[in-house]
Amino acid sequence: MIKLALTDLDDTLIPFGQPRASEASRAAIHAVLDAGVHFGPVTGRLPADMSWMFDNDEACYATGAFANGQVVRVDGEVVREVAIPASALTHAQQVLDEFGGGAVCLYDPWQLGKIAYITVEAARLRKNPPPTWGDITQVLPAVTDFDTDYAAENGEPAYVKANIQTTCADDERPALMELLRREVPELAFVSPSAKAAVIDIVPLGWDKGCGVRVLARALGLAADELVAFGDSENDLAMIDAVQNSVAVANASEAVASRARWHIGACDDAAVDAALLDIASAAAERRLPRFMTEWGRGPRTKGLSLCPPSARPPQNV
Repeated sequence: MIKLALTDLDDTLIPFGQPRASEASRAAIHAVLDAGVHFGPVTGRLPADMSWMFDNDEACYATGAFANGQVVRVDGEVVREVAIPASALTHAQQVLDEFGGGAVCLYDPWQLGKIAYITVEAARLRKNPPPTWGDITQVLPAVTDFDTDYAAENGEPAYVKANIQTTCADDERPALMELLRREVPELAFVSPSAKAAVIDIVPLGWDKGCGVRVLARALGLAADELVAFGDSENDLAMIDAVQNSVAVANASEAVASRARWHIGACDDAAVDAALLDIASAAAERRLPRFMTEWGRGPRTKGLSLCPPSARPPQNV
């Protein structure tokens, strides 16, 4: 039986361009919770974002892994936080300031609106602003100018949420990400969405998969008692971390090829339908249909599925 259902948000549960989870999505989440199954978002978004993304329905985000797994909560209690040292972020900032293409952005994970671009090239950024320009009002010249309550093991300031708001063309973003990976090997850089002009910055060796493992241990769950839904590159670690991984039909080729199960598209509310299936399965003490009835039609329709991939399941 499934005892924990996890899902990415943007382009997985929530269609791109929609501001929040729909009423139908929240109803599906509550059906899962009412069936005695834990639910949680696993997202690059901040804990502070969850209130508006779920219309202040706290039950929908009491458990989950946020900021790409850097903040993990179980039943409303934080059980793990992982921060990025200021020196590593400064290195990323220096590369961007030299080569262009965007700016490092820092966030307070618990305070809405406390965000800043970090760059010494403020004039260049204003001439070629990222899509978030106007939403983010603060530009600071140094990482350490952004207040933080976190510290690294060596005592230097550290930050839980950081990304790069890009200013380059969409087709240039992969090259910028490869440049950053090469020039700043102490950090990891991943794409949260094929549609957003953003590159997420995560600690090297820590990702959504790590956050999922923390959740599983905290809840005392076995590998086959979790299911996780995803679509993008930053979901790959989560997809690889669980035995019952699920790709939506609009997922990237990498996610689709590595997921064990497949459902319909985000735009068709496929995750909502899957969550309702999980709730029914829990009540009837069986596996969800989408984990047992694969191959009954085009992948893009409803809960239609294709067979699991040949790769062996990986333990949490």
